[in-house]
Amino acid sequence: MKPSTNIKSPGFWRLGEPFVWLTGAAMALVLILAGGMLVVVAGNGLGVFWPARLEQFEMKDKTVLLGAVTQRSAVRNGVAHSRLQVKVGNRDLSGADFRWIDADAVARTSAPPDALLVERREFGDFHGFLVRSATAGGVDGLRADWLRVRAEFAGVAELGKAVSKINDRMEGIRRDLLRLRYRNAPESGSAIRGCLARQAELKVEFDRLVAGQTRSLEGLRRHTATFRDAAGREKEIPLTDIVRFCQPNILGVGGKAGWYLEKVWELFFAEPREANTEGGLFPAIMGTVMMVFLMSLFSFPLGVVTAVYLREYARDGWLVRVVRIAVNNLAGIPSIVYGIFGLGFFIYGVGSGLDRLFFPERLPTPTFGTGGILWASLTLALLTVPVVIVATEEALGAIPAGVRHASLALGATKLQTLLRVLLPMASPGIMTGFILAMARAAGEVAPLMITGVVKLAPAMPLDGNFPFFHVDRKFMHLGFHIYDIGFQSPNVEAAKPMVYVTTLLLLFIVLLMSSSAILLRNRMKKRYTLGSF
Repeated sequence: MKPSTNIKSPGFWRLGEPFVWLTGAAMALVLILAGGMLVVVAGNGLGVFWPARLEQFEMKDKTVLLGAVTQRSAVRNGVAHSRLQVKVGNRDLSGADFRWIDADAVARTSAPPDALLVERREFGDFHGFLVRSATAGGVDGLRADWLRVRAEFAGVAELGKAVSKINDRMEGIRRDLLRLRYRNAPESGSAIRGCLARQAELKVEFDRLVAGQTRSLEGLRRHTATFRDAAGREKEIPLTDIVRFCQPNILGVGGKAGWYLEKVWELFFAEPREANTEGGLFPAIMGTVMMVFLMSLFSFPLGVVTAVYLREYARDGWLVRVVRIAVNNLAGIPSIVYGIFGLGFFIYGVGSGLDRLFFPERLPTPTFGTGGILWASLTLALLTVPVVIVATEEALGAIPAGVRHASLALGATKLQTLLRVLLPMASPGIMTGFILAMARAAGEVAPLMITGVVKLAPAMPLDGNFPFFHVDRKFMHLGFHIYDIGFQSPNVEAAKPMVYVTTLLLLFIVLLMSSSAILLRNRMKKRYTLGSF
């Protein structure tokens, strides 16, 4: 029977067609809002690394500015006129990266072909012109000098890695000495004397490497280049402080694409700099992925086991009903409350107990009694486990009772029925809960701020030193990185591009992990649906 589309027909209201249209409209609105958010984030984030044209503005008051136009706004103050936001760079000379200028105050605009965009390790970008470099040859000579210094600087960085390894070994010896002295080992004993001897040897090697690194850096910093800004002020910049440079006004599409790809590579595989507003996000990416993975190891099994017990083994009664109500209510508790619980129970309770039991010689310096990736992951596991429980229960409840009866009638035990029939058939629904839990955990920030996330981690939880995965270490997170540079940065305009880039990257990671889980769920659905048995 074809549904009636006549509003005056009684069947139109009796069949609930208005609610069908209302539901469809609500879904369309949600899709439009989500798509609009993605368009805004992608539109502002994808073009951040593309080198913009450098324009020289000669003002009517005889001042000259050089920079890239980042924003235009129309201002109506009696007469309509426009204003331009220009990224002038040169923060160490002018004190600000951005300036607003009135379009009516501009006498002439040009695009000098020899204008340089110089990206530095400190003080942001420099916009100006090359005056002289260590060798003659203009920009080509500057590039040759910079490449040579950059190759030598890479060798100095290798020395820094050697220094870091020796420092880790010295820290291990320091902990061994603390342990021995806590156990009242004699100072003249072979154990302590051996540790002190190894410590002295490493100290000599450490001082030698640091001295060599310092001499090399001092020598490299003597190689400089002199630049001039649009106002005529000169600035001498060590070549070691230059990350990369180009002449965007004469750069072709291929050159701009190369610059863009180099910046994207840096984003994924380099560490941040300039108070996290420049450079890469590798520590934050690794911290986010590792935290979600560790959270899943706790949340997924605990949620599935709990749901199986409630649905298949627990007798229906007031206690089970209360537990189900509690689980449903836990999903609505604000995440900051979970963070406070994680701080009090995991860090101050369990962590401090582990320190007193296994690391008493290090006290009062905490090992596990402070924030770390383990406690943050456990806190998020508690936050997301109600989602897994509810989804698993719904998936098990959707299986017809006849399937259970048929399996038991064929001689299978209840455990065999659960493992070989029910869980495989419920696996698509279980994976749905897991996907929702994973997506929520990846975007949470509030509980992480209390339980282990930091602005800049000195060392990542995963490295090449035994035991390789250090669950007691603090970590960086993309969500907290967005909050930090978006709301805590003293230079908001300079941090805004990185906010969009980090948001886009976080969405990409969540979509990638969710898509992988969805593909796995679809395969399970094809294999374990009722019609395939």
